[in-house]
Amino acid sequence: MRLTILGCSGSVPGPNAAASGYLLEAEGFRLGLELGNGAFAQLQTVLDPFELDALLLSHLHSDHCADVNALTVLRRYHPAPPYPARPRRLPVYAPPDAPSRLGHLYAADPAERASVDLSDVYEFHALREETVVIGPFDVTAVAVYHPTPAFGLRITYGGSILAYTGDTGKCRVLGELADGVDVLLSEASWTDGENRPKGVHLSGKEAGELAKEAGVGRLLLTHIAPWTDRQAVLAEARAVFPEAELVSQGAVYEI
Repeated sequence: MRLTILGCSGSVPGPNAAASGYLLEAEGFRLGLELGNGAFAQLQTVLDPFELDALLLSHLHSDHCADVNALTVLRRYHPAPPYPARPRRLPVYAPPDAPSRLGHLYAADPAERASVDLSDVYEFHALREETVVIGPFDVTAVAVYHPTPAFGLRITYGGSILAYTGDTGKCRVLGELADGVDVLLSEASWTDGENRPKGVHLSGKEAGELAKEAGVGRLLLTHIAPWTDRQAVLAEARAVFPEAELVSQGAVYEI
């Protein structure tokens, strides 16, 4: 499977840097993973948005889903989609309240919010702690430690496994999520410190410890905030797990 980094800025987009957005491809199937601020623009540099086969959202903070609003406009109002044989309704796998939350994000005024319905452009599937098949991928969702309902994702294709932490603080289930995977795509929003709030994000050190304890093949660090020293986060992770790497916007990885 192929992983393309559409955006990797944490919490907010940075200068010329999109927030969370990834693209997974296998057997011609295109699975969007997150669509945060700016990621939709980056998606259009690698494919026509109508070529997406499904979208997967780990949680509904804006830096992971804000650009669903732009995708809604495109799918609803594009006068002549270049792929007329493809349905306008896109399968979206997201937390159960996604239809209302994303609908309210799209609605322009209170009257519209009272009756907003995105079912003409999306086919919503509630993400729960279970394994679902999305195209050629087996996707296992695990609830993680974050202020809003959020999931880590273990994605299998053939004999390869990618684990994605989503946004999370340190918690027991991360070890199960990352156990023995080929690639761990882990958030590392800040450097380590006792004053960091619990249950929000991982530090570079914590991401490195997770990779080491879980016996992963490769650690890719993402979701680093624009105000955080990326090299300091990387140094923390490498002190524990020397094979750690920083992802960059536009990078492509074969898994």
